[in-house]
Amino acid sequence: MEAKIYILGVGSDGLTGLTGRARDLLVNADLILGSDHALELVAELNAQKMRIGPDLLEVVKTLESNLGKKRLVVVASGDPLFYGVARYLCDRLGKDRFEVLPHVSSMQLAFARVKETWEEAYLTNLASHTLESVLDRIRTAETVGLFTSEEEDPPRIAKQLLARGLDYFRAYVCENLGSPDERVTQGELDEIAEMEFAPLNVMILKRKPGRPDQQRVPAGLRRFGNPDDVFAQAKPKSGLITQAEVRAIALAQLDVQPASVLWDIGAGSGSVAIEAAQLANLGMVYAIEQDVADYHLIVANAQTFGVKNLTAIHGTAPAVFDGLPAPDTIFIGGTGKEVGRLIEAAYQALRPAGRMVVNVATLETLSATYATLKKLTRTVQALLVNIARGNEQLETLRFEAVNPTFLLWLSKSANASSSMP
Repeated sequence: MEAKIYILGVGSDGLTGLTGRARDLLVNADLILGSDHALELVAELNAQKMRIGPDLLEVVKTLESNLGKKRLVVVASGDPLFYGVARYLCDRLGKDRFEVLPHVSSMQLAFARVKETWEEAYLTNLASHTLESVLDRIRTAETVGLFTSEEEDPPRIAKQLLARGLDYFRAYVCENLGSPDERVTQGELDEIAEMEFAPLNVMILKRKPGRPDQQRVPAGLRRFGNPDDVFAQAKPKSGLITQAEVRAIALAQLDVQPASVLWDIGAGSGSVAIEAAQLANLGMVYAIEQDVADYHLIVANAQTFGVKNLTAIHGTAPAVFDGLPAPDTIFIGGTGKEVGRLIEAAYQALRPAGRMVVNVATLETLSATYATLKKLTRTVQALLVNIARGNEQLETLRFEAVNPTFLLWLSKSANASSSMP
């Protein structure tokens, strides 16, 4: 008996959609291996069948032990080499032992249905990659093709993209491709987010015209550490902004990454939130402020800087935390009277391994804040920031002191729960 394993791609129409040779191989097979869905497509065949589950080593052992003894066929949906099982098996057992007969991939069918080319599209499988891990690629792509999963279905994907400020895609969801109940739905992401779809679907994202790959900082403005006076500030509260030097230190301790989600609680005029948004140009920043005048200042300052990945939220923390994406980093610039409750709620919302920085201005608040943080984690770092700025007066350089301030920061344990209480 020939010592060869055949890997066949099967479409939703089962045996009828196969070539004569592929059909003959299946009809004469002694053992057919495949996922539950793939085996359903060839259910009428009498051969012994084995389900391919998460333990692929078991599949490898079965193929090895039966090679040359039984006629072996592995069935897969569409193209077995396109995010399918064929690559894994060939790597484990050697390519020479296999012959692959592909079918049309559901990704190919999806692009054909929406009449878009996939030559330069970014394609990925959310069954093996989290949406979080591929957001950077999606953000800068013109066209995206996604194999969805039970956990990352089209409504959840749409909601996550909107939460990250990626509202510039039109979406297509292609369900049950090739079957009688095939359906193609197109719409805005906020529309897709409210719909329901069959489990077997492919999602295509097409960038709308005129949207840049990333935001640009207007001429004369820096990515971070901008002078205090470039931010519009409320009167008579002008001067209470987080100073440029303190802002730079705080952003460094927050360890803002390109795709970070950051909450700025007690955002004031939004200086920290705006500069964090420029550093996290692939992420999203939520600036939370209870003072309505300051809320409008955040919006105005964000427009001045041209940041698109910042959402200003008018409300009181921690009441407004519900519904926000879990943050990678949190900056707290205003603690108020209920410092303990606010910090504890923020810490609970923080993702494992996330960082939190708190800026306080008085010794009384420092003491209360430090005590609260020590209840949450063993290691709390504290810094007294004393700054004096040079000022020329009549050809003499003098230094003018800025009010001292305190920065406290911690890193949440990677094993800690990030669920809200």
